[in-house]
Amino acid sequence: MLLSWRRAAASQVSKLSNNKDLFIPCLSYAKASATAVAHASDDSGQKNFPSKSLVNLDKMFWSKPCSLALAPDSPLRVEEPNYQGFRRFVLKLLLFYSKQSTSIRGANVVYQRIISQVDKPTIYEVFNLEKTFKMTFSLLVLHMWLCLRRLKQEGKQGVEFGQYLYEIYNHDVELRVSKAGVNLLLTKWMNELEKIFYGNIVAYDSVLLPEAKSNELVKVVWRNVFSDDGKSEPDVTALPAVQAMARYVRREVNCLSLTDKEALFSGNFMFTSLDNTSSDAARK
Repeated sequence: MLLSWRRAAASQVSKLSNNKDLFIPCLSYAKASATAVAHASDDSGQKNFPSKSLVNLDKMFWSKPCSLALAPDSPLRVEEPNYQGFRRFVLKLLLFYSKQSTSIRGANVVYQRIISQVDKPTIYEVFNLEKTFKMTFSLLVLHMWLCLRRLKQEGKQGVEFGQYLYEIYNHDVELRVSKAGVNLLLTKWMNELEKIFYGNIVAYDSVLLPEAKSNELVKVVWRNVFSDDGKSEPDVTALPAVQAMARYVRREVNCLSLTDKEALFSGNFMFTSLDNTSSDAARK
């Protein structure tokens, strides 16, 4: 049985209650993903890393937050199967329409929304990121936190749904680690990545507290996503991208808060599109 993400996060908070440093002193990505990166790297040794962002980052993510729910007529919507007659009767007997089964299907759709945002080349191009195992994992954790944070606002039902979502995420990460070439000591690597996951979500939660300083989100985004050496201060050359991602994160938090419960639990929402840089997200 997987440890509840909420209880595990609470445990992390308890351990860190006397620590004034917002940046969680968890294991470094270099240790947790070194083997995976080594196996997954290109044989040529070349990095697929843009030298400059393809957009004007200073102009992005200043627009007013809005609901991320898909329109009723959107072709991207995923609707619950509405079987009739004998088939529906049999499926009911098999608990296909039970609360748990419905939640699991919804959680699968939500996770598909997450990996759709994280696996697209656009997010790496916009924020000038190298697509590596470590980077993809960092973005997965960030978008998982965005969803889990919003789900907690729905009380017990949201927390239960969040557990299904976490289990789907955990299974996907295990497959990604195996695909990257880590077949020996898989449990060890999963435990390392799990610690990073909980450390990161505690850090993200901390910087959204009312008493948090305005620049703390930038520092946490730098440490959790961009930094390779654990330094708490962003590199000057990377600062525009870090600041833009911090604005993106804060805007997505607000957009998800405006997204209704039905859209959230059915997965009928989409993160802000990064494909069209002339869109609303790119305007001042």
